[in-house]
Amino acid sequence: MSERTALVTGATGFLGRQVVKAFAFHDWTVKGTGYSRADGTDILKVDLASAAEIEAALEKVKPQVVIHCAANRYPDKVDRDPQGTRALNIEASRALARLCAARGALLVYISTDYVFSGRPGEAPYEADAPTGPTNLYGQTKLDGERAVMDEYREGDGVRVVVLRVPVLYGPVDREKGNGESAVNCLMDVVMGSQGQEAKTAKMDHWALRYPTNTEDVARVCHDVAVRYLGEADKASLPKVLQFSSEDKYTKYEMCALFGEIMGVPLDRIEPNSEGNDPNASVQRPFDCHLSTKALKDLGIDVSTQDFVGWWRRECRAFRH
Repeated sequence: MSERTALVTGATGFLGRQVVKAFAFHDWTVKGTGYSRADGTDILKVDLASAAEIEAALEKVKPQVVIHCAANRYPDKVDRDPQGTRALNIEASRALARLCAARGALLVYISTDYVFSGRPGEAPYEADAPTGPTNLYGQTKLDGERAVMDEYREGDGVRVVVLRVPVLYGPVDREKGNGESAVNCLMDVVMGSQGQEAKTAKMDHWALRYPTNTEDVARVCHDVAVRYLGEADKASLPKVLQFSSEDKYTKYEMCALFGEIMGVPLDRIEPNSEGNDPNASVQRPFDCHLSTKALKDLGIDVSTQDFVGWWRRECRAFRH
């Protein structure tokens, strides 16, 4: 393939930035879509609620592959804005898939481990395991999966692939800070718990999480694109893939690790092993660990950065 072009939605976001970098590193022509932070050159201003604006971007960029990172990915925010979330996570995804299908472009739809119920004893989940989201966020992402699949005819071969990933961590935007990640923000919790005036807070010590680096996910997105675009028998390729680190922690365990790295106590952070509050609007699963077998079967590297090592480097916290 002489000229390779990729389009990344949500390119100014937490994962999207790394996906852009991964494709550029491999000498692809890469364009992104954004909105408030679009520069009109590398990042096109596109309202994903507008099929006309999506179509204009596709016509301008003419990508072989589109990596669809844009989504409302915060479960609590999803519950506060269900209508807006459905518009982005489902309907915008459907429109994007329809337009990509019409152009024969490969679409990689980023999804989540929250499509599974996460009941004790069920994980790890294979890509074809029965789904059962416990909250609206997981349901909208599952409905998004179904929407993009519906827009591709069976006879066309695989031109759409879902890539499910767990909770993410990694480099954050300087202006947005650690709030971009449900993992990174725990460092702020730990550091904010220091001092005599800090209040005692409870931290979940029940649900199991598998924090995965955005740089690793971005690498896999690139490798999937190359594998799928280069396969002659596209009908033989799986439509759902999953990627995850094998590092396993509760939120409290991550806080304890950050405290150890930074050399500060956790006196004001208490472990909470009670599980979900039955009255909470967002019910989180216990263990949604994703099997990476489908990726391995394709010969795609599923290695990940060491969680502790990455944070030590990020914080310049090395032992002497």
